[in-house]
Amino acid sequence: MTEWAVSLTLADRAILTAGRDMWSTWDLPDYGLPSVRVADGPMGITGGRVDERDIALLTPCGLALASSWDRDLVNRVGTVVGDEGLRMGIQGVLAPNLNLLRSPLAGRAFELFGEDPQLIAELGTAWALGVQSRGVASVIKHIVCNDSETDRRTMNSVVDETTLREVYFRPFEHSANSGAWAMLTAYNRVNGVPCAEATQVLSDWLKNDLGWDGLIMSDWFGTQSGRRSLNAGLDLEMPGPARHMGLKLLEENGGDALDLARLEDASLRLHRLAKRVETPLSYDASAKAEAQRCGVLEEAAAAGMVLLRNDLNALPLKSLAGKTIAVIGPNADVPCFQGGTFAKVAVSPNVVSPRNALTEVFTAAGAKVIHQVGVEPEHRIPPLSQFSPVTEDGLPGLDVTILSSEPGASAYHEVRTASSLIWFKDMPGVGDLLNLNGQANIRVATRFVAPKNGVYTMYAGGTGQVTLSVNDVVLVDFDGVALQGDIMGKLMQAPHGIATIELEEGQEVHLEYEMAIQRSLAHGIWFGCKPPQDPNSIQKAVEAALAADEVILLVGETADAGLESIDRDTTKLSAAQVNLIRKVCEANPRTVIVLNAAHQIDVADLKGAAAILLAWYPGQEFSNALAKVLTGELEPGGRLPMTFAQEESDYPVWSLRPDSQGDLRYHEGWWVGYRAFLADKKEPAYAFGHGLGYAEIELSNTSLHGSVSEGIEVEVTATNLSDRKGKAVVQVYVEQPVAEGARARISLQGFATVFLEGKTTQTLRVSVSSYAFKQWCAGNSRWELKEGTYQISVGKSSVDILSSHPLEIGASGT
Repeated sequence: MTEWAVSLTLADRAILTAGRDMWSTWDLPDYGLPSVRVADGPMGITGGRVDERDIALLTPCGLALASSWDRDLVNRVGTVVGDEGLRMGIQGVLAPNLNLLRSPLAGRAFELFGEDPQLIAELGTAWALGVQSRGVASVIKHIVCNDSETDRRTMNSVVDETTLREVYFRPFEHSANSGAWAMLTAYNRVNGVPCAEATQVLSDWLKNDLGWDGLIMSDWFGTQSGRRSLNAGLDLEMPGPARHMGLKLLEENGGDALDLARLEDASLRLHRLAKRVETPLSYDASAKAEAQRCGVLEEAAAAGMVLLRNDLNALPLKSLAGKTIAVIGPNADVPCFQGGTFAKVAVSPNVVSPRNALTEVFTAAGAKVIHQVGVEPEHRIPPLSQFSPVTEDGLPGLDVTILSSEPGASAYHEVRTASSLIWFKDMPGVGDLLNLNGQANIRVATRFVAPKNGVYTMYAGGTGQVTLSVNDVVLVDFDGVALQGDIMGKLMQAPHGIATIELEEGQEVHLEYEMAIQRSLAHGIWFGCKPPQDPNSIQKAVEAALAADEVILLVGETADAGLESIDRDTTKLSAAQVNLIRKVCEANPRTVIVLNAAHQIDVADLKGAAAILLAWYPGQEFSNALAKVLTGELEPGGRLPMTFAQEESDYPVWSLRPDSQGDLRYHEGWWVGYRAFLADKKEPAYAFGHGLGYAEIELSNTSLHGSVSEGIEVEVTATNLSDRKGKAVVQVYVEQPVAEGARARISLQGFATVFLEGKTTQTLRVSVSSYAFKQWCAGNSRWELKEGTYQISVGKSSVDILSSHPLEIGASGT
C-alpha cells in the first residue's frame, strides 16, 4: 500500500469511487487529494452547463481530423482543446471517441475517426496526447463496441473475441500503451456483459495484460451494479452523488463480495489522475496566442477537406477577375459546423458564414458574386434565433422563468438565447431534480416581428407537459411525460408537436411556452419556427447558375441532423437537395459541390458536378478555410477515412437495429469497411484513403528494412512533379496469409504524410509494427505470429496500389 493510501479509511476509499456532483470527483483535503473537474467533448470544451452560454473554440469533427491523416496536426488540435480546458478550469475532457464506423448509418459517425482501427488508434492517440501535453486529461471513450446509437443503453454487441481484440479494442490498446491517463466505459453490453462490468476488457486486457496505470470511469449514469462494476475494474462512477458505487459499495449488495484490493486500486488510480492534472500549464490569453489557435483550426479544417472528384480542372478557381460566381445552397448561410450531441460546443456569434467569407474573397479578386438559397435548411426544429427574438425588456433572447411548488420558493428568472434548454440533475430555482417533490413549472416567453407574409410552422416539445401559446392562443399541447424511452434519448431526439399560423409582414408575434415537470435526472424544453417557403427558390437558383461562370453549391446537413442516441436510415441527401443539385448541375456544368455532411453520402445524385469537395463538419473556421481551398491558397488535404459504396447494399454492415432479444451481431467479424470491399472484390465509389490534391505527386522506389520482431520499415520516394506545393499520404497495407479459399485479410498497417514544395523529392519511412504479423488467439489469450507469405503493399488508397513486396515469415519469426 502506498504512503498516500495507508491512512485512508474504508469509507474514504469507497467515497472516491463515485463523483461528487455532475462534473467533479470528491476531494480529500486532509490527504492532499484535489477534486478533478471534467467536461464533455470532443469538438471542444462544453463547460459545466452544457449550453449556449459557455462559448469555446470549436474544432473540426473526428472524421474531418481523421481525413487529414496527419498525426502532428491532430496533435496540435488536441493542444488547442487542452488550452481551452485550462481557460475554463477543466482538468479532464471526455474525448476522443475511438469507436469504429461499422455502418454508414451510425448517428454519431461525425465524432469517430473512421472505419480502420490503425488509423483511429494513431490519430485518436495523437489528439489525446495533445490535450495531455497541456496538463489536462483526455478521457478516451467508449470502451468498447459503442459503434451505434439505437437502443445503446440496452443493446448487446455480439462479437467474437478475436475480432474484439484485433479490431474494436485495438485503438484503446494503442492509447493505453502510448500514455493515456483515463478512459470511459460505454453504455451497451458486449456478449451479454455491461461494459462497466466487463472484467476481460477492463481488468484482464487493459490493466493486467497492458499494465496500464490510468483511471476508468463510467459514462454518465452508465452503471447498473456497484460491486460488480468495481470488481470488474471500474474505478469511478459518474456523475455524483453515488447511485451504485461510493458509500453504497459498503451496503449489502445481493451477495456480491466487495473486493478490497480493487477498492484500494481504484482510489490509487484516482489519486494518480488528480496528481497528473494538479499543476497544468499556464493559459496564454494574448490575442496572438488566440489567433494561433484559430489558425490551427483553420489549417485542420482545410486539411480534412476531401476532393473526391475534380473534372474539368474546376478547382482551384483561377482568374476570377470579371467573372460571375454563384454561391447557392442552404449551407451557404446556415452551415453545419458540428454534430448534435450532449457535447455541443457553444460557438462565438462572430463566426462568419461561408457565403460571407466567399463573397469577401471572390469580390476582392474582382469577381461578381450572386446568391440564392435554392432550398431552405432542413432543421428538425428550425431555431428561433433566425427571427432575432427579444424579451419583454427588449433584450436579445428569451425570458425563462422557473418556479418550484415547494412552499416559500421564489421564481428564478434568466435570459437565454437557445431554442433548446436542457438541465441535468440540477435546475436553477428547483435544485436537485431527483429530489423534486411535487412539480415545477417552466415558462419561456419571447417575441419577434414576422419578416414576411405567409404560413409559419410552430414547434414545441419537452420532457413534461408543454403548451405553446401564440398571441395568447394555445396552438400546441404536447405530453412529453407519456413518451416511451429513456430520458437521455428523449433529450436528443427532441420529440415535439407542431401547429401553423398565418402572419403578416411586420406583425409582432408573442410566444409563450409552459412546461410542468416532475422528478427526473434531467429535463428539457425545445421550440422553433419555420418561416414561409419561397415556391420559386429552385428556379431562382437555376437562373443564378445560368448567369454564372462558376457555381459553388453548398449542401448537406443541419446541426440537428447527426444525433447522439439516433442512427440514420439512409445515406441519401434529402429529395429537395437532390432536386436542387440535379437542376443546378444541368444549368451549369462547372458546378462545384461542397458537401457539408459527416458520414457516407449516396454519391449517385452528384454525378453532374464538375467537382465534389467533402467538407465534413469542419468547426468554426469552416468558412475561411473553404475560401482558401477553393481559390488554391490552401490544399484540400483530406483522404477518406472510410469507404463510399456505389450502392447501399455494398456496405458490409447496414442495419444497426438490434434484434428482438436486444442483440446486434457483428456478423462481418474482422472485415470492417474497406477490408470487406477488398476481400469481396467490390469496387467502391470512392475508396478508403482516396483524395485528390492540387499537385501531382509520384511515389516510387519502395523497399523494406528491419525485422518482424522489431517492426518493418518501408522506404518510399515521393516526387512532386508540379510547380506548387502539395501533400501526399503514403499508405502501407499488409495482406496476411490465409487458408486456401478463405477471405483475404488486407489491412492498413502504416502511413506517412508529407508536404513537398514544387519540383522536389523526399524519401519517406513508414513504420509497420509487429502487430501486423500477429493474430489474437482467443484460446491462449495471447498474440501469436502467423507463418507464411505476407504481401506488403504501398499506395495512395486501398485500391490505388503502386507496388507490392512479398515477405516470408517462418516459425522463428524471420
